[in-house]
Amino acid sequence: MTGFDADTIVTGAHVVTMDPRRPHATAFAVRDGRFLAVGDDALVRELRGPRTVVRDLGGATVTPGLIDAHLHPIQGIELTAGIDLGGLTTGAALLTALRAEADRALAEDADPWVRGWNLDYDVFHELPMTAEAIQDAVRGLPALLIVFDGHTALASRAGLERAGITRAREFEDSSCVVVDADGRPTGELRELGAYEPVRLSAPALTRDQTLAVGHDLLRGLRDSGLTGGTIMDGGFATLALLDALEQGPGLPIRIVSAIDHEPGFDEDRTAANLAMRDRRGDRWRGGVVKLYADGVVETGTAWLHEPDSAGAGLEPFWKDVAAYARTVRRYAEAGFQVATHAIGDRAVGEVVDAYLAAGVRGAAGAPHRIEHLETTTDRDVARIAAAGITASMQPLHMQWRKADGSDDWSSRLGPVRAARAWRVRDYWEAGAPLALGSDWPIAQNDARIGLAWSMLRRRPGDPDAPVFEPDQVLTPYQALHGYTVGAARAQGDADLGCIAPGFRADYAVWAENPLHVSPDDLPDLPVQETVVGGTEP
Repeated sequence: MTGFDADTIVTGAHVVTMDPRRPHATAFAVRDGRFLAVGDDALVRELRGPRTVVRDLGGATVTPGLIDAHLHPIQGIELTAGIDLGGLTTGAALLTALRAEADRALAEDADPWVRGWNLDYDVFHELPMTAEAIQDAVRGLPALLIVFDGHTALASRAGLERAGITRAREFEDSSCVVVDADGRPTGELRELGAYEPVRLSAPALTRDQTLAVGHDLLRGLRDSGLTGGTIMDGGFATLALLDALEQGPGLPIRIVSAIDHEPGFDEDRTAANLAMRDRRGDRWRGGVVKLYADGVVETGTAWLHEPDSAGAGLEPFWKDVAAYARTVRRYAEAGFQVATHAIGDRAVGEVVDAYLAAGVRGAAGAPHRIEHLETTTDRDVARIAAAGITASMQPLHMQWRKADGSDDWSSRLGPVRAARAWRVRDYWEAGAPLALGSDWPIAQNDARIGLAWSMLRRRPGDPDAPVFEPDQVLTPYQALHGYTVGAARAQGDADLGCIAPGFRADYAVWAENPLHVSPDDLPDLPVQETVVGGTEP
């Protein structure tokens, strides 16, 4: 081959490039894992050499590979242990499912537990969120049920005993072991710090099992058109697992992995985190730190300017807010990109303040990010846009809302703040960098579903479903931008998210153009193949 010969030439396609200089093309050439040329069939055929593979797609559509800006594939393996409780909205339905799982565990497991995830808060409108409420259904077994948002769990009496939880505990953050008037734990555990001891008491997958499940999960993401994502749960074990995956079965997609910093980390632990900045492999890298500014609206742990309808929402995740700001500055100066979970309007504003004080870009150059932004003020929309801070959002999290506002999220906030929900269009119009993602296992990790929710703001496939804040719908182009260009820039990758010369050759092939298909049909639109770095599956 000559220096200009392509490894692969793709022709006969409808190429949606996401490159404003050339929005559309019919062909492209790839060499050494990058796009060599993008244009019409005649142009790229000039790059054909004796060993070039030429593929005619017969009119299929090609887009840049999709990137999920926020997901938890490794932690999700642990959090999704047991039965999927999604769709159960009554106490009776939950108890029936728990009885069946308890009977199975007693019959089949050496150390029987009842584990469940994706539980809806609606269940607790008629069933107390207490260990006693599920005691008979779980047959007295240790049990841990994690609510869909991953911030709240319910443990049985035996589960609490296994973890040694006998009274309230003090935490460095806003985690809480809920207790009754006598100081006895009720079983309700708010935030990861409170329920993690119970989870760690349960049987765990072996390392080989975790590797196999992790590879299958990432391969499934790739099959849906995803070529990359940002992991928002990373610890040292996550980084080691990514290494093991790459050295073993291989990483099906590209990964940027954040590493957590929790309130109360001492100097040694902080130094160990800082030493992880340059950890990387062929398809994964670190360099991002994940912080929390609050919890979730549904349990009153989101940080708000004014109390919610239950009188809660006034406590930050960090008891020492100044320590949060100092931590942001320290990581930023060390070259990390900072990503902060902020759901409530006060949390978002405090994070913006900290970023502005530290500089909105880390020493490595990528803008800092705010994750979720479920309700925000006009002032902070404008400040985020003006500063160039990335708004990393998940519109499909609206799926638990109800038209009458009776869901916990809406009723806690009240109509005024609920009307400021997931303001993706406002951020786009203001010029803020916007990235979209799933937050799996909180919501579905199929990006086609996320795209549809961004365009519809209602349940795809159900035209009669309520549309939440219709003025915030994204156009198909804007939604795709959030899953390609926006998500790539959010993780500091200037050479991903576009089909353009010099960019890494990550792309998805679709049966039809996702920009032209009805959003209601988008979740079922076939992805014919997904290519990472010019390499087919």
